[in-house]
Amino acid sequence: VVSTQSTGAKAFNTSGSLGAWPKKSATIVLDLLKNAESNAEVKGLEVDSLVVEYIQENRAPQMRRRTYRAHGRINPIMCSPCHIEMILTETERIEAKEDDDTPKKKSKKKEARARARLGAE
Repeated sequence: VVSTQSTGAKAFNTSGSLGAWPKKSATIVLDLLKNAESNAEVKGLEVDSLVVEYIQENRAPQMRRRTYRAHGRINPIMCSPCHIEMILTETERIEAKEDDDTPKKKSKKKEARARARLGAE
């Protein structure tokens, strides 16, 4: 099931924002998930076995409007829309990841630092 949505809302928190953007962005993604679920029902897929395989957000072209200010001035209104693309796939069984006891691979630089610390002590 492929679902796409074009929205005019910000989907990221910028330094000048008031802090209310992540909630709005989350509701947009939730609406997209609900839409994908209903699309899966129409296509006859099992909704409980759907897994988000791929999700991507791209910037859309900025929308330019103008607002009229006092003393004959004009300021731009720049909207930052985005395109959200989500691909859901139907899986037979959802399995949780198991914790591996194997140590994680370290970079050569970190290994050299660890050896230097052991040699200094």
